[in-house]
Amino acid sequence: MSGRRALIAALVLLVGVVVAKAGSEQRNPRTLSAEGLAKVSDYIRNEVATGKIPGAILLLQQHGKPVYYENFGVRDIATELSMSADTIFRLYSMSKPITSVMAMMLVEDGKLSLDDPVSKYIPAFADMKVGVEKKAGDGKVTLALEPLARPVTIKDLLRHTSGLPYGYHGGDLVSQLYADANLFQSNLSNADFVAKIVTLPLAEQPSTVWDYGFSTDVLGRVVEVVSGKTLLQFEKERLLDPLGMTETAFFVADPAKFPRIAEPMPEDRNINPTTPVRDIRRPLQWESGGGGMVGTISDYARFAQMLLNGGSYEGRRYLKPETIALMASDHIGPETRITRDQNYYPGGSSGFGLGFAVRTSVPPGTSWPLGEYRWDGVGGTFFFIDPEDDLFGIFMVQTPSQRGRIQLALKTLIYQAMGR
Repeated sequence: MSGRRALIAALVLLVGVVVAKAGSEQRNPRTLSAEGLAKVSDYIRNEVATGKIPGAILLLQQHGKPVYYENFGVRDIATELSMSADTIFRLYSMSKPITSVMAMMLVEDGKLSLDDPVSKYIPAFADMKVGVEKKAGDGKVTLALEPLARPVTIKDLLRHTSGLPYGYHGGDLVSQLYADANLFQSNLSNADFVAKIVTLPLAEQPSTVWDYGFSTDVLGRVVEVVSGKTLLQFEKERLLDPLGMTETAFFVADPAKFPRIAEPMPEDRNINPTTPVRDIRRPLQWESGGGGMVGTISDYARFAQMLLNGGSYEGRRYLKPETIALMASDHIGPETRITRDQNYYPGGSSGFGLGFAVRTSVPPGTSWPLGEYRWDGVGGTFFFIDPEDDLFGIFMVQTPSQRGRIQLALKTLIYQAMGR
């Protein structure tokens, strides 16, 4: 019944957005002003001129056509080759929406259900425990392992409520265990990766806390088990090849394409103190559904337009409109009693759907649209889809250290250019 209520709510949301969009277009169609877009360009040019980033690309597409596209600076200051539409970027967590779409295709096929326990496909998940810190009288903290109160489900993987964190040094005891496991550097197959992750405890009971972590990587393994193919094979068969995303993969296999790879500034090549930006020229076994993909802005634009179209592109349907609506609705709202971890990357004005952050309230001092959904990558890339204005935007850059600041400034300028 919970799944049925969620679907009904998603359909209501979709109808509401369509009605609101139609009404707003009749009253006052929103367009991007030339003056406002000039300020967007000036901002990015200044970032390049002041040496904060080597270069970047921004695309804004409305009503199915580009209304703004510009290349800035160079791919890599070492080569001084200019940015261009075929430049290849590390997508990092912008891989997550792609993996989520693959899972929802299997849901539509009837081969997967949001309410299925993950243990149905990965049996070892049934035996996972939750790590709970216990403090003794002498102040010493130890980690106790408690049984699952409920199974981890496919929906938990999609909305990051599985209890699987990323982990970091200096955090709580479970975070420390994940950091010590060095999973980002393991380069295992998805099967072996999951075999390693099930030896670790969950950070929270399933369906209780939004905790950003390896959920989508485990989802990628579920896709493999259900489809009988590797994640990339299934992606190429059902999405990448039909959609024309020919440059999207998990590493750059052809040495002739190496000069097209975008690189951060030399002093900006660490994701954190212990994790360098990945060398995507090296063959990789791990097909990380959560953060492993590389691609071009041209490829991701096809993916974004398909989502904005309600699941279709150039006459071919990839997902049903109601499935897109379900993915782009909030699944961690107050009624779910799901709390949010201390970092909560979507921000206070957004909930989280099945693969994306979803705007649920208007940030103070703005008139940004409700229903906008989006995500970004730790390497600096971000995208957003705005159904109300029939608009999407993609920003491609490689700058781990400057990503949050630039994203907020650009989103503000873009919506100011639209009069929001």
